Amino acid sequence: MSAQIIDGKAYAAELRSRVAEYAATFTQAAGRKAGLAVVLVGSDPASQVYVASKAKQTVECGMASFEHRLPEDTVQADLLTLVDALNADPAVDGILVQLPLPKHLDEQQVVARISPDKDVDGLTPLSSGRLALGQDGLVPCTPLGSLMLLKDRLGDLSGLDAVVIGRSILVGKPMAQLLLAENCTVTVAHSRTRDLPAVVRRADIVVAAVGRPQMVRGDWIKPGATVIDVGINRLSPEPGQTKGRLVGDVDFAEAVEVASAITPVPGGVGPMTIAVLLRNALVAAHRNAGVALTEGAL
Repeated sequence: MSAQIIDGKAYAAELRSRVAEYAATFTQAAGRKAGLAVVLVGSDPASQVYVASKAKQTVECGMASFEHRLPEDTVQADLLTLVDALNADPAVDGILVQLPLPKHLDEQQVVARISPDKDVDGLTPLSSGRLALGQDGLVPCTPLGSLMLLKDRLGDLSGLDAVVIGRSILVGKPMAQLLLAENCTVTVAHSRTRDLPAVVRRADIVVAAVGRPQMVRGDWIKPGATVIDVGINRLSPEPGQTKGRLVGDVDFAEAVEVASAITPVPGGVGPMTIAVLLRNALVAAHRNAGVALTEGAL
């Protein structure tokens, strides 16, 4: 029997609807809209499309969108000055600096300059520390979106054996922390893991975030496991095609015959990332303005 397909697109639409509802009540309570600022340096086409999509959805949810597009040759000092100004701006509740930055800029220094209370990407050292210590803070969007999909599918995750493939600061490490907080038994696997298929095969939950197309095969999956595929990879075009198809880090055709539930690529984790970004901006707005937010509402 084929696995249930976890519809991230539908869940993301539901989350955006809740964000819009609470954004309206926030505006009434605070006397202003929640504000999200996005900074884009350079003219990378993919980043431009992504930033435009973020701005559009921010406005659609009833929040204020502030876009700052800087030229490719922007120097570090000018970028840091802009981040400082956004940190100090009471109309801005969330700051997102679109990555990757041009190579002459120091990404770590720029991210660390963002106020943790406005760090909607959850990437500052203090945000990472709060997550590790189990304290309230803003959490990276893709891992949090993945956790939402898991809890929607499985409910209580306590006691489940989870394997996270990948140890990046964007997904792998924060994903492991989130699963630990849900009382899972967590293994972080990576390129140096011995007998990776055997490690994955014991997991009730598999989160693949390694960036290698279709690496995780169907026979790696424990029958009945739930699979969250974070990877987005474009294959080489087939003859007669101009663009190759998108695939995840999991061989979907194989895994769907073994797992109990699986996210597709596209349409799984991807749509959750911007929805959770909006959610994080609104949570930050409530905290920054001292407006109460019902626990678990978002």
